[in-house]
This record gives sequence, structure tokens and C-alpha cells, in this order.
Amino acid sequence: MADAPRGNWVDRFAPPATRGYLRLSRADRPIGTWLLLLPCWWAVALAAAQSGGFVWHDAWLAVSCAMGAFLMRGAGCTWNDITDREFDAAVARTKSRPIPSGQVSVRGAVVWMVVQALAAALILFSYNWLAVGLGVASLALVAIYPFAKRFTWWPQVFLGLAFNWGAVLLWAAHSGNVGWPAVMLYGAGIAWTLFYDTIYAHQDKEDDALIGVKSTARLFGAATGKWLAGFMVVAVVLLAGAVLAALLPAGSVVALGVALAGVWAFGWHLVWQMRRLDVDDPAMCMVIFRSNRDAGLIVALFLAAAAWL
Repeated sequence: MADAPRGNWVDRFAPPATRGYLRLSRADRPIGTWLLLLPCWWAVALAAAQSGGFVWHDAWLAVSCAMGAFLMRGAGCTWNDITDREFDAAVARTKSRPIPSGQVSVRGAVVWMVVQALAAALILFSYNWLAVGLGVASLALVAIYPFAKRFTWWPQVFLGLAFNWGAVLLWAAHSGNVGWPAVMLYGAGIAWTLFYDTIYAHQDKEDDALIGVKSTARLFGAATGKWLAGFMVVAVVLLAGAVLAALLPAGSVVALGVALAGVWAFGWHLVWQMRRLDVDDPAMCMVIFRSNRDAGLIVALFLAAAAWL
């Protein structure tokens, strides 16, 4: 695959008959799973910090949402490749994907998508009914996203709505409700997605212009840096707001300080990304995009530390 890391485990170790399906799921490119998973871990850790610390059920939430993120990211990417197969065939970076390159048939991709979604459903139904309902509702966002670039210059908004839904879902799975901290986490994740996926979209802006695909990268053009700065500020402010709303009433000054230190470090990581970014260098765009795993992990680790205190 043109956009997969060299020497990835699918190319090296997976049985040949499974490689096309694993590539459909982007198993050879784990960054998407990380970006789907991290808002879930933010929610589990911050909800635990609010309620006085981790309990054993949180271990299951943390592990199960990791499995669910892998499965639902795979199902979503498979659906994306089914709907985008003609566009993918026209773009240099994506024409080697399994469907346009003939590795997997459309029918085989549909079956594979259903298998992944059903496996994810088994995990979802281990949660409370509020979380189950939220999980089912997220399917509408997953279904719409691949078509967004056909009718709006802001498809990244739809990706953000879908990719960060786990923040609300896992908060509900832990707490049995959806409070303001969860809503602000969700908003922070959406702003963060607009930040990193605009960077990602700059890789394909020339091909996208030729085939008529819309994106924030094409919309912002030379003003991308100003927009990214705005998304960064919104993400940091909402993330700090979620921490304050969750932990100020609890009265733990140390936990609050640790959590806010994580938000500060996250903000500086985004600043570092912007200083290195060259939107006209596709290879650098991919490097910066992938570095957002580390940015999100910083938040998750600091929030987890706050929950232990």
C-alpha cells in the first residue's frame, strides 16, 4: 500500500489470503485506530478522576474500547473504501487500496464490513443501555461521513463528529449519564480532528481538485496556518474546560493540577506540529499527522495519573 508504513506487520506476517481484508481495515496503518481510541480513554480517565479513582470496571472499559476502536475503525474504513472506490482509483496515493487494485471484491468488502460491525456490537452490548443507545446512534455519522466530501467543504467536521463520539459513549458507560465534561471533551476532540485531518488532507489537495473532492485543505489554502491555530486554541480551551468542570467540584487540587498540566503539554505539542509543518510537503504532512497519536496519549496519561491521585 502506497500510504502504509514500510515493513508493517500485515505485509510481513499476515497470511496472503487475509492481507487485502486487513488493508481494508487499515490494520497496516494503526494511526486511525489510535485517533479513534484516544478520546475514549480521555473520557474513562476523566470520569474516573471525577468519581474518586479507577474501579475494576474501568479496566474492562479501557480494554474493550480499544478492541471496539480497532473493529469500528476497520468497519468504517471498509465502508469508506466501498463508497470511494472510483475516487480512490483516480488518486495516486489511494489507487493501490484493496478494491480499486482488485485485491478484494466489493461483495467481499461488504461481508467483511458486516463481520467487523457485528464483532464490535458484541462489545457494545456489554455496556449500560445509555451507552448502547449512543453506540447505535453513532452509526448514522459513520454512514454519512464518506459522502461528506461530495457536498461540503467541511468533511472534516463529519469525521470529527464520528471519530470523537467515543468520548460521550465511554463517559456514559462509566458514569451512566452524559454531563458537561463529556460534551466539552467531545467538542475538544472535534476541534482536534479538524486540526489533524486538515493536515492529512493537504497530501491529496491536487488530486482532490482534479476529481472535484472537497476538503478543508482546499478551502483554507494559503490560510491553513491561521485556521489550524484557531482549531488548536478551541481544542485546548474545551479540553481545559472539561477538566475544570469535572474536577473543580471534586476539590482535589493535585488531581486538577496534573490534569491541566496534560492539557498544557497537549497544546504545546500542537504548537510544535505547526512549527514543523509544510503543507506543500506531502511526506511532512503525513509525519505531522501521525504525531497526533503522541499528542492524544499525553492527555490520556495525565488524566489517568489524575485519576490515581
